[in-house]
Amino acid sequence: MLIVHHLNNSRSQRVLWLLEELGVPYDILRYQRQPDMRAPAELRAIHPLGKSPVVTDNGNTIAESGAIVEYLVGAYGNGRLIPPPNTPERLRYTYWLHYAEGSAMPPLLLKLLFTLMPKRAPALLRPLVRKVSNQALLGLVNPQLKQHMAFWEGELSKSEWFTGDAFTAADIQMSFPLEAAAARGGLEQGHPKAMAFLDRIHARPAYQRALEKGGPYTVGR
Repeated sequence: MLIVHHLNNSRSQRVLWLLEELGVPYDILRYQRQPDMRAPAELRAIHPLGKSPVVTDNGNTIAESGAIVEYLVGAYGNGRLIPPPNTPERLRYTYWLHYAEGSAMPPLLLKLLFTLMPKRAPALLRPLVRKVSNQALLGLVNPQLKQHMAFWEGELSKSEWFTGDAFTAADIQMSFPLEAAAARGGLEQGHPKAMAFLDRIHARPAYQRALEKGGPYTVGR
């Protein structure tokens, strides 16, 4: 049986959604974040890095969101949620599948980090940490994030989905960056196409079923 090692409020929500779209039976093993938001140590028994998402299937342990998407679509998709090979859409699919974590998420993670640092710093150091964090946000992180959000808006102005007119697993992969940007990056300001994308994915029945099975999910909501 395919098992999703599911950490609450994490990227593994996308894996549940993908499986619901494909109609693949699966079991969920649940893990709860610690008070510091880190994954519990129990996940290291599944994969040495101790992070989610991870799936186990037929003796295989697969980590990393993009690799999991490729594995599941290849093993269970039967041509669904992926454009035909040797087409422009397939090239775009591959790009967005890897761009989501390789390029889109780093500035969003930096945004979260520099926002949290002053709150978690010792009281005596808090003013200094806040000053350094604000400089990093204003001078580096926010401009990069603004550039990425403008990129998404431009691409979604060309087509309804990231790879073209058809919904694919690349849209599932891209959901997390856009949800994170809506939660803490100001996506709602001047990016109507990107916000409409979020409305479309949130309305999908498979997305709703994944929410019911995955439990509370607050990223971007």
